[in-house]
Amino acid sequence: MGQAEVLIEKIQKGFMLECKEDMNDEYLRALKQTLMIVGDTELLSVPPLLTVYNEAPNLNYKITALAVIQDEIGHAHIAYRLLEDLGEDVEELLYNRPANRWKNPYAFDFKLDNWIELGVFNGLFDRSGYTLLGDAYQHTSYGPWKRALVKVDKEELFHLRNGEIIMKAGMKNPETAKQVQEAVDWMFLMALEFFGVADSLKSRSAQLDYKLKGKTNDELRQKWLSTAVPFCESIGVKVPSHYDEAQGKFVIDVPFPCKFDVENKKWLLDQPDTWQGVIERFKKRGPQNQEFVRRIQKGFFELEALRTEEVV
Repeated sequence: MGQAEVLIEKIQKGFMLECKEDMNDEYLRALKQTLMIVGDTELLSVPPLLTVYNEAPNLNYKITALAVIQDEIGHAHIAYRLLEDLGEDVEELLYNRPANRWKNPYAFDFKLDNWIELGVFNGLFDRSGYTLLGDAYQHTSYGPWKRALVKVDKEELFHLRNGEIIMKAGMKNPETAKQVQEAVDWMFLMALEFFGVADSLKSRSAQLDYKLKGKTNDELRQKWLSTAVPFCESIGVKVPSHYDEAQGKFVIDVPFPCKFDVENKKWLLDQPDTWQGVIERFKKRGPQNQEFVRRIQKGFFELEALRTEEVV
């Protein structure tokens, strides 16, 4: 039995890893990749939220939005701090990485159009985060991350509930109800893309073998659909999915994946796509990718410039 098989067997029996010395190269690589995606996703969720933060209809909403933003930055800090413990140069990652090399979801490369979209963002995208990180919290074999996720899990649920409150309130007025529906129309499939390529396209997964996650991509998609679809239906929002009794699972009623009109933020439902096509779209990044990453990096470079002036 090889080194990898021995470690996998130990992990499958419940062994928790606490430091680099417990890991083989494959485990370390998979863990770093996972934490980088998590850190980038948490941090790059902040710029789109800030595009409509000032449109909050009252002080309570504004305070809640600020709390959500603060949480997201804190969650990113956890992931990057763990990466630092694993030997990564986090300053290099944050401030010298080109914008198109960040690993945040494609959905976070877009400005929000109105306050209601912030609610749908929380209601759908934070639901994806809650589903993914809840699974990691339950199953991860990396002890420091499991302990940190106790806090993250509760806060992601708070973000999700905030989104539901805004969406529910929005459905009580015809004008804002239209905004809820329009936001769901482009965000619903984006939220499903968070979980990655279809299981049939993955030959094996180090994340599953080493218990960095417990469920497959498609199983996580089903978990998300099992709460997102009933919630949207309960408030009168139409979604392109329903529960199929015969199959015993949720099915998607439109081509998935399918092509996306970036300029108009609309799915081209008459143009099915492949997962390879989706990956190529992700690699091109969305319209605000550079602007949002620059916003994250701006203060660091401004401070460096001030320090240089002081030395001169």
